[in-house]
Amino acid sequence: MTQDNCFLLGYIVRTHGTAGNVVFYLDVDYPDDYEDLETVYVEIKGDLVPYFIEDINIQKQGNAIVALEEVNTMAKAQALVGSSLYLPLEDLEELGGENFYYHEIKGYTVVDQTAGTLGIVREVYSLNGQDLIAMDYEGSEVLIPTANEIVQRADKENKQLLVNLPEGLLEVYLSKDSDSENIPDDAD
Repeated sequence: MTQDNCFLLGYIVRTHGTAGNVVFYLDVDYPDDYEDLETVYVEIKGDLVPYFIEDINIQKQGNAIVALEEVNTMAKAQALVGSSLYLPLEDLEELGGENFYYHEIKGYTVVDQTAGTLGIVREVYSLNGQDLIAMDYEGSEVLIPTANEIVQRADKENKQLLVNLPEGLLEVYLSKDSDSENIPDDAD
């Protein structure tokens, strides 16, 4: 099992209690969908190690208190804190209609309602509760917020991500290079 054929489910953020339980942060839209999770892959030193889940209790805001098989001491639990959690792609439920998983849109062509074809989705970042789609555009990386009013839909058949970018977003990324060229040499 490698990260290439898995998706990032979340992270182990801390221990819970004294019996070796851990707290998962499930970085997903609907954490309750994972209340019957039986196995998870934990990234340890670059390898994905399977762990069987004995008990999972979904809490508020994407947290879950979890008992993992063979993790029955504070020391074993503490050793896992900070580790990433993965699930195999084949375990994902098929999303209907225009819904999509972030890993599915990598390589899609971004098409704006006004500007037309822009570039290719390279990555999706999750930063402090804000998900951003990274697109290559005219030699620059452009970050597109995943808000519903911006990302309209994914056309899976044509491998296109249809967007309605806010006015001036592209110019912000393109003007960074030109701004540095317009600074006078004698500016202190």
